[in-house]
Amino acid sequence: MTVPGRRHERIGEEIQHELSAMVAGDLKDPRLEVGVIVTEVRITPDLKHVRASVAVYGEPSEQHAAIKALEHAEGYIRHELVERLHLRRAPEIHFMLDRSHQFTERVENLLREIKKKDEPSSS
Repeated sequence: MTVPGRRHERIGEEIQHELSAMVAGDLKDPRLEVGVIVTEVRITPDLKHVRASVAVYGEPSEQHAAIKALEHAEGYIRHELVERLHLRRAPEIHFMLDRSHQFTERVENLLREIKKKDEPSSS
């Protein structure tokens, strides 16, 4: 039994799964070879708009190029989502760059530096 009013969340999870599969294998754009991960998908309750957060590993120019490649493939992606998930209408997809992994790495590096400074030198 499903919880009423949560259909859009379940569909969002399925869209994330399918987008991840497409990025991993179906999309053959060389701009997506830098390492692209779909981190989060949010869909409006009316199922008309999807916001996909995407982490791209690489230089800022490569990140920008990967987002452009995804935007370029939006028509194909929308068509595939309708076919794979049996949706009545293809949602409009908005790709957003997820930079949280960069912040996490920065914090971890800072914590390592602090730990090194606090350690007594063994001489």
